[in-house]
Amino acid sequence: MSDVRDLLIRGSEKVIGHYRLLLASAKAESERQLYRRRIEREQRLLDELQGGFPDRFAA
Repeated sequence: MSDVRDLLIRGSEKVIGHYRLLLASAKAESERQLYRRRIEREQRLLDELQGGFPDRFAA
């Protein structure tokens, strides 16, 4: 089961990286907002997979 989890973690990290590239090249504010929301969503999923807490909840 750990192999599947590791695969999902790596996949989420890649997705976040791609969205960051798209965010950096976004021309319209609506695009930037869309990519930021997607990054936040994927980061929440990644945090759950890693068994951690989002940065905003960390002590």
